[in-house]
Amino acid sequence: MRDVILSKPAVELYKILKFEGLLSSGGEAKAAIDSGLVKVNGEVETRKRRQINAGDIIEIGGDKLQMRLG
Repeated sequence: MRDVILSKPAVELYKILKFEGLLSSGGEAKAAIDSGLVKVNGEVETRKRRQINAGDIIEIGGDKLQMRLG
């Protein structure tokens, strides 16, 4: 599991996937979320703009990210 430091209390899910390099673009990140390929805290998440907060865990493919506030 990899730690991700958030610069503000809440960040949209698709932006984290894009900025952390898990997907190459915002459009690709949104498509992956729409397809049910992304989990947040163990549950499939289909809301692209879901607000991700410190303590949340995002999973996609074999990658797992733990959010922390920086």
